Amino acid sequence: MIEVNSLYKSFEEQDVLKGINAVFKNGKTNLIIGKSGAGKTVLLKCIVGLIEPDRGTICYDGRDIMSLDKKERLLMRQEIGMLFQNAALFDSMSVLENVMFPLDMFSTMTYNERIQRARACLERVNLIEAQDKSPEELSGGMQKRAAIARAIAMKPKYLFCDEPNSGLDPQTSLIIDQLIHDITDEAGITTIVNTHDMNSVMNIGDNILFLANGELCWEGNKKDILNTDNSTLNDFLFSSEILRQVKEQATGKR
Repeated sequence: MIEVNSLYKSFEEQDVLKGINAVFKNGKTNLIIGKSGAGKTVLLKCIVGLIEPDRGTICYDGRDIMSLDKKERLLMRQEIGMLFQNAALFDSMSVLENVMFPLDMFSTMTYNERIQRARACLERVNLIEAQDKSPEELSGGMQKRAAIARAIAMKPKYLFCDEPNSGLDPQTSLIIDQLIHDITDEAGITTIVNTHDMNSVMNIGDNILFLANGELCWEGNKKDILNTDNSTLNDFLFSSEILRQVKEQATGKR
């Protein structure tokens, strides 16, 4: 579980995060949604440790990362898996070598153990047949699956996904969503997903946080979101044709 308490962040004269309080639950896909500029990416980067907040606390299972020294933060980051928006695979390496990369960097496994672990991760995302290929030979969806395999190679306790469906068609996006959700559920990982994809909200939104103008304006799940009377959230949701249709069907409106 990750807890954020009274988190503030400003850049020059602009207040980007304004006292965020949130709990991201174990074994759940925790989604952060909101318009561009709402503070989603800054919040995610603060939680990961890429940006230092002005004040507030961020606790990983009771450990306040703000109080950790450099060595302690480095050790804790080995418990984190990252899925980047553009997959961020190394074209100079094979798919298998990409998945092995964090194991080569941080694990104490033997070479054969690292290969076995990487192959197991590729099996989990149904990509073992591509292990010897270069990332540039893969489709966008296959690249994302390879990136998921790499993100879980170290058996992380925490998984962060930045716009995982960016650039993917709807059918492939559903596959990526389901993989993230199933892996989270199987391993009891604390997963945080920063997304604009309203399909993801309705498919895997176990815990949803809606940000507007740097503030947490609403929190609930994919069922709650269909019945909310939060006007700011409804304005955001009804900009999506998919959500508009789903909500109208759920409420009996035509």
